[in-house]
Amino acid sequence: MAHDRAASYLEGMSTRITHLDSRALIRVSGPDARPFLHNLLTQDTESLAPGMLRFGGLLSPPGRLLFDLFLRGEADAVVLDVAADHRQSLLQRLAMYKLRAQVTIEADDRPVFAAWGGDLPAGFTPDPRLVGLGGRACGVDIATDASEGDWQAHRLSLGVPDPTADALSDKTYPIEANFDLLNGIDFRKGCFVGQETTSRMKRRGAIKTRMLPIAFDGPPPPFGTEILNGELRAGQVLSGIDGLAMASVRLDRLDGALSVDGRRVSIVRPDWVAEALA
Repeated sequence: MAHDRAASYLEGMSTRITHLDSRALIRVSGPDARPFLHNLLTQDTESLAPGMLRFGGLLSPPGRLLFDLFLRGEADAVVLDVAADHRQSLLQRLAMYKLRAQVTIEADDRPVFAAWGGDLPAGFTPDPRLVGLGGRACGVDIATDASEGDWQAHRLSLGVPDPTADALSDKTYPIEANFDLLNGIDFRKGCFVGQETTSRMKRRGAIKTRMLPIAFDGPPPPFGTEILNGELRAGQVLSGIDGLAMASVRLDRLDGALSVDGRRVSIVRPDWVAEALA
């Protein structure tokens, strides 16, 4: 089906590199930088050594996803890789939480890059979510040979959501965006904003929907288009490309005759998420 065509382009690929215009950086420095972020984010920053890269998010107090981000350790700072159009909002929210913490929070204008499909170039750190995603870098001097659209097609071929592109306003819980399966939540650390709801969902298995790829023929349906299982609502379409899209789907309605706008669709079950669907 269309998913097979979307995945087949990966075969025999050499390393591809693109500049991610959709991402921007925030630098958090000062003696309290790591404990300050550790108490806010879903990820452990106190043990984040220079050169390490982790994936996480900032949640609302009720536990819904506000910002997805990567955390890069530097000798005297933590650099956050965030959606470019959300950077100013995140700067403002971090400033609101700052209070008396000895931290400096500022925009960092170095470019962000992604590499995938082969050996990682110098300066790139493996993407902490999934091995097949390749790696990321910031501020390197390197030639690019791929577009950001190529990167998005690669991400979709692996069934990995883009929390910014695929989030349903402020209604998405991080586990619904598969943060628990993509190393985006450290359940062993102390408190973080939204921890109570997040931990309860994981502990009780109270997960009714997840983001999963769907395959179909033709162009992607518009964002928010309803997915039907027979006559029952089974979810909605999120971001996509020809033949493949991310969707928010009800786990109790994955099987059966699924359709979108009268077109037949099928759920793609990546290996890395299969156990959570069993």
